[in-house]
Amino acid sequence: MPQLTSQIRRQTPEAEIKGAADDIVIKAIIFDFNGVIIDDEPIQLLAYQEVLGAENITLSIDEYYGCLGMNDVTFVQAAFTRAGKVLTEALLEDVIQRKTIAHGKMLEKDLPMFGGVITFTKAASRKFLLGIGSMARRVEINEILKRAGLESLFDAVVSAEDVDSCKPDPACYVLGLRLINEAGRSAGQYPILPAECLARADSPPGLESARGAGMRTLGVINTVSSEELRASGADVVTKSLADWTIDAVLHVFD
Repeated sequence: MPQLTSQIRRQTPEAEIKGAADDIVIKAIIFDFNGVIIDDEPIQLLAYQEVLGAENITLSIDEYYGCLGMNDVTFVQAAFTRAGKVLTEALLEDVIQRKTIAHGKMLEKDLPMFGGVITFTKAASRKFLLGIGSMARRVEINEILKRAGLESLFDAVVSAEDVDSCKPDPACYVLGLRLINEAGRSAGQYPILPAECLARADSPPGLESARGAGMRTLGVINTVSSEELRASGADVVTKSLADWTIDAVLHVFD
């Protein structure tokens, strides 16, 4: 993979640095998806309120954000359990499918990508191997990446269908790094160690998942507070990915 050559940025982006390990060089980056690449957590909430409302189940903002890190299956099961309603397998699949359709319709006119994400991802793909580690459905991830022109930049995509457990279990990031290393081997590269992988996440479950996989972590204040991200063990907390360049990653983490 072509190497990006440039001078080290003189100033670190606005971030709160918890600490840095010595002699570690970042070689791969795994992004969470919802809340990091696309600003659609509020849209996911609205889509779920619509489809669950049709089943006479209310969903509050606190209930939604209290389930960050869950996949759709676990989320719907939790909602029906709270409401004391019976959930069959057929109804489970139907509710999830209707949510995906509602979510897609809400994104038809506008794709709310976070500022700086597209520019950073394109630049990062020339320096690092890239992956996505998400509890979103593959169909939702693929459609958004295609519309944003990013689908060819990721060496590995892990979605809800690929693992049996939700975040904060590390399975998502463990598989992501394994797939990245498989892509790297095909390009003649040495295997990347977990500590050489940077995870970008916006929630405590995402950060804990990545830390459980042995990775460095960058918490982005898109969904929860900086205090919550720091309490979850983020190495660095930042207000926006728009503040970051490739040089900044090298300067802060290497």
